[in-house]
Amino acid sequence: MSQKVLLTSKEINIILHRLACQLIENHTNFKESVLIGLQPRGIFLAGRILNILQKEYKLKDVKWGQLDITFYRDDFRRSDKPLEANKTKIDFVVEDKRVIFIDDVLYTGRSIRAALTAIQSFGRPKEIELLSLIDRRFSRHLPIQPDYTGRQVDAINEEKVIVNWKENDGEDGVYLISK
Repeated sequence: MSQKVLLTSKEINIILHRLACQLIENHTNFKESVLIGLQPRGIFLAGRILNILQKEYKLKDVKWGQLDITFYRDDFRRSDKPLEANKTKIDFVVEDKRVIFIDDVLYTGRSIRAALTAIQSFGRPKEIELLSLIDRRFSRHLPIQPDYTGRQVDAINEEKVIVNWKENDGEDGVYLISK
């Protein structure tokens, strides 16, 4: 098994600032927009983006939440092990809001399809956008594309993209793992 570094901590930081600036360009003061981190790993990316918006760009009252999609996935019954749900924390109404889904890796698109279904429980958004740190663009099973992308990665066959977050994994880094 081999491991290749795709993004270092410094490169991730630069990308996060770029993504935050792109969000500001399209959502200005976030009065009509909300950030939704997809459980489990999109919440770390959402937290980082939120931190940049609040601390570095002084945006107040940016609403953000966490959405668990475990039981909305079309493949959740195919696993041999019991599933563990994560927490959903959305303490605001998404009705007529511009929702930005945030996830670390966009792969087949199935997680995003599940998120589109799950968010309906909280109201009908005016619009939904997708921000992903990594876009595995040639691996899609569904016609879903990100509106904001950190980096496009062409992983083939059994290669995996692993995103490590300091808050969870002790370091920031993105790796391509080959068997």
